[in-house]
Amino acid sequence: MNRMLSIAWKEMIQARRDRLTMGMMVGIPIIQLLLFGYAINTDVRNIATVVYDQDHSEESRGFVRRMEATGFYDVVGHVKSYEEIGIALRSRDAMVALVVPPRFGAEVEAGRAAQLQLVVDGSDPQVVASATDTAMSLAAARSSVLTIERLQRLGQPVSAPTQVIALEPATWYNPDLRTAVFIVPGLVGVILTMTLVMFTAMAIARERERGTLEQLIVSPIRSGELTVGKILPYIAVGYLQMTLILVVGSLVFDVPIVGSIPLLYLLSVFFIAASLAVGLFFSTLAKTQQQAMQMSFFFLLPNILLSGFMFPWEAMPAPARWLSTILPLTHYLRVIRGIVLKGASLAELSSELVWLAGLTLVLIIVVSMRFQKKLG
Repeated sequence: MNRMLSIAWKEMIQARRDRLTMGMMVGIPIIQLLLFGYAINTDVRNIATVVYDQDHSEESRGFVRRMEATGFYDVVGHVKSYEEIGIALRSRDAMVALVVPPRFGAEVEAGRAAQLQLVVDGSDPQVVASATDTAMSLAAARSSVLTIERLQRLGQPVSAPTQVIALEPATWYNPDLRTAVFIVPGLVGVILTMTLVMFTAMAIARERERGTLEQLIVSPIRSGELTVGKILPYIAVGYLQMTLILVVGSLVFDVPIVGSIPLLYLLSVFFIAASLAVGLFFSTLAKTQQQAMQMSFFFLLPNILLSGFMFPWEAMPAPARWLSTILPLTHYLRVIRGIVLKGASLAELSSELVWLAGLTLVLIIVVSMRFQKKLG
């Protein structure tokens, strides 16, 4: 028993001397509890919405105001055609579009049935359910009010309200609301993040443990050349993994690939390079491969929970959304889902491309500065 306690005491002393590991053991649970307990929310609110109003009546404007008053919709603009609705949804400027037909106000005023249409981006099923249910409840409530007001004006007894305003939901890009269609493209980004960050996080740590880092230090290679050289082989690995996931997802889960595959491969290079650069950054901080792996796991969880892979990005509070913008996966999920499910073009994904390219450049510069060609 004394020998066991001695060994246990020795391990505690060694762990205490490893300040980085001790810091992660204490800090990671607290940070993740506070971050995810605050950020994760499945109640989708403030959904970006555009309005295609072909009536321009007081009734149509009133319905839009009532939608905004619910807190579930945030009207970000007006469009003039279904084509503009498609552009807004593919570029993620909006997730929902309200279509008001001509003579909507006149039909409502006459007590005849009038129909609205709610176009919803089906690439996120949780957004579809929240947006559709709220709008239909709002239409039903407004119909009740209009029926009662009309009967009172006519001096007739109030009876069961009729559906004066009907709302027709139209789900684009995933009309069957299949979860696999939403999850499989996102898995490309998650799996690439998990494997590539971990592979490269141990790269320099492994060199240090094996004693080969000195050979790199005395070589004429520059720090930037070393960074890019460490990344290049794994870019091919990333493309191989991406191809396998897309092929299996299409064959096994029947996930449609609507957009341009060459465009997807072109834009993916920025995400793959960014993920590898993150791993290299961790490897410059860690002294052992074990520490590098711990950092990789710590980085993976925020990516899964804050990027919009599992939980609606729109449901997160503003600080969590700001934090998620520095995660390459957040922007890559929009790219791959936009291309695979919606057929988005380069112009419609330009903002995500700028973010990915910028993050990749910053990460490579930081890694190059961290590795100063001297022993850590």
